Amino acid sequence: MYRSKIFSIIKKYKTNDGRRGYMQRDIENIIFENTPKIQELAHICETNTAIDKELYTKYEVKRGLRDLNGKGVLAGLTNISDIVNTKVVDGKEVPCEGSLYYRGYNIKELIGGFLKAEHPGFEETTYLLLFGELPTKVQLDEFRAMIAERRTLPPNFVRDVIMKAPSSDMMNNISRYILSMYTYDYKADDISIPNVLRQCLNLISQFPMLMIYGYHAYNYRMGEDLFIYAPSPELSTAENILMMLRENKKYTKLEAKILDMALVLHMDHGGGNNSTFTTHVVTSSGTDTYSTIVAAMASLKGPKHGGANVKVTQMFDDMMEKVSDWEDDDEVRRYLTDLLDKKAFDRKGLIYGMGHAIYSVSDPRADIFKKFVKQLAREKGCEKEYALYEKVEHMAPEVIAEKRKIYKGVNANVDFYSGLVYSMLDLPPSLYTPIFAAARIVGWSAHRLEELKNVDKIIRPAYKPLAEYKEYVRMDDR
Repeated sequence: MYRSKIFSIIKKYKTNDGRRGYMQRDIENIIFENTPKIQELAHICETNTAIDKELYTKYEVKRGLRDLNGKGVLAGLTNISDIVNTKVVDGKEVPCEGSLYYRGYNIKELIGGFLKAEHPGFEETTYLLLFGELPTKVQLDEFRAMIAERRTLPPNFVRDVIMKAPSSDMMNNISRYILSMYTYDYKADDISIPNVLRQCLNLISQFPMLMIYGYHAYNYRMGEDLFIYAPSPELSTAENILMMLRENKKYTKLEAKILDMALVLHMDHGGGNNSTFTTHVVTSSGTDTYSTIVAAMASLKGPKHGGANVKVTQMFDDMMEKVSDWEDDDEVRRYLTDLLDKKAFDRKGLIYGMGHAIYSVSDPRADIFKKFVKQLAREKGCEKEYALYEKVEHMAPEVIAEKRKIYKGVNANVDFYSGLVYSMLDLPPSLYTPIFAAARIVGWSAHRLEELKNVDKIIRPAYKPLAEYKEYVRMDDR
């Protein structure tokens, strides 16, 4: 985080002879450092917080709210999207290639439809997720005009909010901007369906501006030139992102098409993914739209969720540096083994981009992405990088199976290739997760509206208490 100086405070005190003196305290050390005392208290906290893992089995608690096969605990109903990862064969449920449906439409058919029609898919798919049906041409034209009209910010918002104290973390930046929007909305706490829909449409339209302007503001603070471009009503969401991001405003047709596809693929993934479930939980409390979206943003930011695509590119950057011959299977395998043995990269024991909580055979989003990634790799002269990704995709499941006890198949997920795509699009890594959010805010909005319309009951699951009851001990007797 950006801090311009070491903070200090001067405190008055009295000497023994009655004279006044001054004591300077290092606030940066007090507030931001993990001092020995903090370390000591953390050890006490860890010791008294730890729960025996066997107790989760004893009390049939499904950690992560899903079983060993990745099947989630049924916590709600939804019409918005569906994930298929099994089929019934001879009366038994067996894993199958993954499928993703938006409002009952297969994602592969949806993408094939707007690719064949040669028009962007983001706005069309947004309409589908929000309103539950595919738009006619007239409806889509009207909706595109509505989105374009709402690509604006309150007066002086850029100066008063975005340019003030920008952080290097774009997700935190955007969350701050969204919370600030609350103060400009005189109906901020109105949770009627029409008002929430208005707020969601605004945020969907404004999100690319918040993301790009926040990025430029931070770079300006770091000494780079500042350029702020207004979005064009004639351009799609993906085209506007590329145009506003680049100083020369230029992008290729293929770049825009692939970014548009990435946005569509990331729009929704069932009600149980962490950030969308957060949306349902927070919405159920009756809170406002801005707080709800920021809560979802906080969830998505995590490296186990939306932040995973950054980890994939960082891992491959390290691999490309450490592996001398990218075509040598043995050398690549050794690196992957070192990853699992916590000897390489971040030493977390993970191969990022491999495996998914739901899919066991294939992630349909990765399958779709891969076909177009190869095209982009040729356009960008990144064939060698793509070949390495492909090699790891095939090799990683074998290495994981050798080193880990696994309960279902391991395959490349959407984050595996999205990181490579964003890299080839020359998108800064700090915007990888925000771009995910620029898409997923559509799904969050649809799920928020669904929760408000149907449930009207606060989400309150149970936790098994384990602490023994104790008699209070007076201070002198401890």
